[in-house]
Amino acid sequence: MSLTHLQSFVAVAEEGHVGRAARRLHLSQPPLSRHILALEDELGTRLFERTSRGMRLLPAGEAFLCHARRILAEVDAAVLAVRGLGADRTDH
Repeated sequence: MSLTHLQSFVAVAEEGHVGRAARRLHLSQPPLSRHILALEDELGTRLFERTSRGMRLLPAGEAFLCHARRILAEVDAAVLAVRGLGADRTDH
């Protein structure tokens, strides 16, 4: 599972639409759709219901969204912590 797949999942979940999520991530729709399909394949379950109006989270998607957001927040926190330590080392 890649961070890109998690970021793609969260964007589609929040936007409710692949096109809007693709614009938000500065991607075209086909690769974003492939990210979602790859994630669903890896998890062994569908996360979204595809509708004529967009994408709606299924119960598995609702459950996974909380975890995906937490993982991405932890990665962001780790990056900030390491950058802070790197800045401290260059100040000496």
